Amino acid sequence: MPARLSAIFVMLLWASCYPLITVGLDSAPHLTFAVLRAVLAGTTLLAVGIILRKPFPRDGSIWGWIILAGLGMTGLGYYGMFHAAEFVSPGLATVIANSQPLIAAGLAFLFLRERLSSKGWIGLWLGFAGILIIAGPRILQGPLALSTGFAYVLLAAFGVAVGNIAIKKLSGRADAAIAMGLQLLIGAVPLAFLALLTEDQGQIDWSPVFIASLLGLAIPGTALAFWLWQYTLGKIELSKANVFSFLVPVFGLTIGAAFFGERLTPLIIMGTAIATAGVWLTTIKSSSDVQPKAKGARDGRA
Repeated sequence: MPARLSAIFVMLLWASCYPLITVGLDSAPHLTFAVLRAVLAGTTLLAVGIILRKPFPRDGSIWGWIILAGLGMTGLGYYGMFHAAEFVSPGLATVIANSQPLIAAGLAFLFLRERLSSKGWIGLWLGFAGILIIAGPRILQGPLALSTGFAYVLLAAFGVAVGNIAIKKLSGRADAAIAMGLQLLIGAVPLAFLALLTEDQGQIDWSPVFIASLLGLAIPGTALAFWLWQYTLGKIELSKANVFSFLVPVFGLTIGAAFFGERLTPLIIMGTAIATAGVWLTTIKSSSDVQPKAKGARDGRA
């Protein structure tokens, strides 16, 4: 599968998670639900890796990147976003969360030696502007974010950005099913500890609707998405792959309009067009983007 197509498919899978989370949160405490999602997805990926006889990592540095990916992407990412829902409006959370590609681009410059061209940076900021336009009405409708809620969303965005750096480092060095399965289970550990301390697991309603939402969220929405994401990052630079995340709200709005009767306003359509243009501008190839690189920089290793 071409890398750009796989990136788009990953964003579609992640966008489909939002309605599944909404359905599932009616039947389980939010951190407990996040733990179940991570454990089921991680176990599934590990089972696939073991069945295919993929090797477990032996190098200490690879384990270090797996642990960092788990604590960042799964641990901080899930913790921040699930808690932020208690304090901030969905619109503001969407805007803050989508600062993640900007954070990741800076980290990629520092740790992966990735350099976006001027065109790439313009596209990155254009994509963010599109998300701001899409989420604007929901920001104005709800109360302003409390500092606690802002901190939670920013913590999640930073965790995901750090996790993406780690996943990029793992590309080509560890099997995707094994590495992503391990990072999901590692990230679930601190979440499970907090869930046991703060939530009542007896409140879970194991209804057919909750089981269906959990399976859909964990298997295609998390396990398959993470496996494809590591594959994608092995093919293209993080800064360029990450800009596709601006498509998540776009796909989410499309799903909402198609299946939940949500209305697409002219402002939303304009923001969607701008965000899509930003993705196109950042990822389109041009002769000025081709620069000679050392082998270590090319494969993501210092």
